[in-house]
Amino acid sequence: MQLRDLLRQGAARLGSAGVPSPEVDARELLLSALHLTPTALLTRAHEPVGADGQARYAALLDRRAAREPLQHILGEVEWGGVRLRSDPRALVPRPETEWLLHLLLPGVQSRPRPRVLDVGTGTGALALGMKAACPGAAVTATDLSPGALALARENATLNGLDVTWVQADLLAGVTGPFDLIVSNPPYLPDGDRAHADPEVQRDPDMALYSGPDGLTLARRLAAQAPAALAAGGELWLELDPRNAATLADELRADGWDAQLHADLTGRERFVQARRAGGPG
Repeated sequence: MQLRDLLRQGAARLGSAGVPSPEVDARELLLSALHLTPTALLTRAHEPVGADGQARYAALLDRRAAREPLQHILGEVEWGGVRLRSDPRALVPRPETEWLLHLLLPGVQSRPRPRVLDVGTGTGALALGMKAACPGAAVTATDLSPGALALARENATLNGLDVTWVQADLLAGVTGPFDLIVSNPPYLPDGDRAHADPEVQRDPDMALYSGPDGLTLARRLAAQAPAALAAGGELWLELDPRNAATLADELRADGWDAQLHADLTGRERFVQARRAGGPG
């Protein structure tokens, strides 16, 4: 069977299994199974694939058709300028959070030795992305999950980056001050559990859901943050577009200057906050 026919069959298989992006996923799995580059896939599309290669591809398709996340099957992802191992110990790093990194970097890079705290680091994506882009930053990252922290440490070693890792419930036991506190906390309302995609159901519950409106953890973090922020420091949060504006309003009522930023689809997802009256 030729490469192009194998790819076409793989996409059809994943489509019939309800995978949201069957063509893209089938292509990524084929590249992985046959150890091909994207260019080789294009230039060798008419070449036949041997039985061993077909079997490897079929095994990967079986896993994806069972709705195992693509990133778990591939094992690693390129994200925000770093390589990240991805497995069930933490949420799969998502494009929305990569855009948050993009929004953060100008402020971080404008300081000579910024002190940064990533709360609920998961795979370590934000902490490692900031450290890679700003080597002079002193980056600390926390997570309540020992498994997530172990994965984050593995990713730090993989990228040769030095980050301080702390097992903590939000800011408990973490000493500041920090110029930036950033978090992509659990932000989905509890009611979303009943309608979650199969891939999402494989993620740790504690990393996804946060009370009736999805803001329980974010509110706790915002209450703790002023004591850990340096003068002029900022708090950045990634939330759900359904509740980001609600938290921004609550922060303003509590004495913060808060503004919303949109993701790449135009939905207001990110909250940037500084204590009112602080230096700019």
